[in-house]
Amino acid sequence: MNLVKQRPLLGPAVLAVALWVAGLVVVHSFSDRIPHHPTDAQLLTWIQGNQSPVISGSWLWMLGCLAFLWFAALLRARLAAAEGGLHTVSTLAFAGAAAATVLGLLIQAGDLAAAINQDEISAQTAGTLHNISDMFFVGTELALIPFFVGTAVVALRTRALPAWWAVFSILIGIVLVIGPIGWAALIFGTPLWLLGTGLIVGSKPRARRQAVAAATA
Repeated sequence: MNLVKQRPLLGPAVLAVALWVAGLVVVHSFSDRIPHHPTDAQLLTWIQGNQSPVISGSWLWMLGCLAFLWFAALLRARLAAAEGGLHTVSTLAFAGAAAATVLGLLIQAGDLAAAINQDEISAQTAGTLHNISDMFFVGTELALIPFFVGTAVVALRTRALPAWWAVFSILIGIVLVIGPIGWAALIFGTPLWLLGTGLIVGSKPRARRQAVAAATA
């Protein structure tokens, strides 16, 4: 409990990552394996035979996206306080996080809708709803670029986050830009960054801690 109070971003960070992982585990480990390059008919069969894990796992994933938005809102407040002025870069970073949240919700929304309506949809619809997730996945990658880069810019200017962590943020943003490998930054880099930021950011802003240290020196 004390750790959560001392690290206010750690709670939503852990919650987001835990829900994402739990959602993927439920969908892919508690259901039948999807055939390689499945046809629409095979996807409909998969949906109809695994309705419960698809719905449950998708729901957990989407809750994880909302936890990420909570994390981003808490981070935005700290970045804006450090940036001052019109908070332009902090707002841009949060806008990227908000867009990524919406697109992230839609990644699993297709399979969720198909599972809910399994008896009323056609094979073609099931295939479309499943495969359209790729579009939202790519959109999530791109939306996260201003989030990571904007956070890094504020951090480098104000030391709201350590400089080395800001550089890591920029690195994730660069990988996200590179289409063929952007998925790695989303799947691995983003959860790691959330947990790391949750551990780094304390209950007192860095600028305030530095001012207190200077006053008492």
